[in-house]
Amino acid sequence: MPRKSTRLTFAVLATGAGVFAMLQSLIAPALPTVQHALHTSQSTATWVMTAYLLSASVFTPILGRVGDLVGKKRTLVAVLVAVLAGCLVAALAPNIGVLIVARVVQGVGGALFPLSFGIIRDEFAASRVSGSISNLSAVIAAGGGVGIVAAGPIVSALDYRWLFWIPVAVVAATVLIALRYIPESPNKGQGKVSWLGAVLLSAWLVALLLPLSQAGQWGWGSPKVLGLFAAAVLLFALWLTTEARSGSPLIDLRVMRLPAVWTTNAAALLFGAGMYAIWSFLPGFVQTPTAAGYGFGASVTESGLLMLPMLVAMFLSGVLSGRLEPRVGAKALLTAGAALGALACGFLTLWHDAQWQIAVVAGLFGLGIGLAFASMANLIVGSVPPEQTGAATGMNANIRTIGGSIGAALTSVLVTAHLQPSGLPQASGYTHGWALLALLCLAATGAALLVPVRRAARTADPVAAGATPAPVRVR
Repeated sequence: MPRKSTRLTFAVLATGAGVFAMLQSLIAPALPTVQHALHTSQSTATWVMTAYLLSASVFTPILGRVGDLVGKKRTLVAVLVAVLAGCLVAALAPNIGVLIVARVVQGVGGALFPLSFGIIRDEFAASRVSGSISNLSAVIAAGGGVGIVAAGPIVSALDYRWLFWIPVAVVAATVLIALRYIPESPNKGQGKVSWLGAVLLSAWLVALLLPLSQAGQWGWGSPKVLGLFAAAVLLFALWLTTEARSGSPLIDLRVMRLPAVWTTNAAALLFGAGMYAIWSFLPGFVQTPTAAGYGFGASVTESGLLMLPMLVAMFLSGVLSGRLEPRVGAKALLTAGAALGALACGFLTLWHDAQWQIAVVAGLFGLGIGLAFASMANLIVGSVPPEQTGAATGMNANIRTIGGSIGAALTSVLVTAHLQPSGLPQASGYTHGWALLALLCLAATGAALLVPVRRAARTADPVAAGATPAPVRVR
């Protein structure tokens, strides 16, 4: 039963997770400004995004598991302090090197997602868990949209450093409130952190994501890219072997093999590919000068405003999913969210000549993101033991990020395959990219349909026991 104000607890969790989600996208529109202000090259400036992606991918599942073992509140506060320090260093960074290091520190905040879901499961009444997870997912989804929309006005009115000063103030207040009011969760896992598993997990994630993010500059056939992909395969196999033999694995592979978990993760991989690629390439499309034969020559602020329907739709559909989930089930919502993503990308493939069409696509995709984010989290939380919540939801977020990197890399290949004499992409590159994203979201819809309608109710350790108690509804 709840021991303190769940409303205040939710507010703290939503603020921390929302700020981190905003930091994911807030800096992207301002990269040219950062490049100019810190007197660096475009290729070096992209590491501001790459370093954050790699850091979040590594720390999200690891610290999610640490929270399961040593305490979610303690880990949450430590993560918030790391985000605070990262934002402070970024705001004061005198050069690009310091800014990149600061972004690595900020990436630790990826663990806020699994830790927050775990705290909600531990502290909230059972009847409120699903709705609260949906609402928090709506905040997380909307946070990414806020970053895209707010970056232009903040940089124009103030300075790019205020993209970090504002989070400094918000996160500092959040740390103080979390220390005072969030109780330590009673559910803790047994065992210890598998540091060998953590090192191997970090190694294969970096070996996979680094070439995906840098292949456009290094070349897909370059020795660095091919070597890193080969290393990723070998390290992944070694990690699987180590985790399978460990008495206290970082990620319990038995939990990852549960039908509701692996099907939801498959949908997350595919839907993430479409979602992050839309976030990455749609603003660039509308900012393309009209002389290219497409695009609208929009400024950073104007392109952010065209994405505003996505932001609003993400938040509303995420909140709405919490009301719908008890009636239609999380599986139906995940399927609907992925299908809306496919519909939006299909619409964009055929019609992208007017700004209202971009706004419609943004709104449709936003509805899909809100539904999918909330339902993925609820499916995972409802399918794993309480002491595995952080690790399982952390891996789900990570798999979505991996999908995003793959989708962005594939879309980049198509968009940049044929360039105009001006150096701008051909319109057909974007059209082919949108078509690919539609197919990926359609595949995510198929994966969502594979999510089992029913699951077995959990015992103290259902995976180990292999028991099959009376079924309860997940839908």
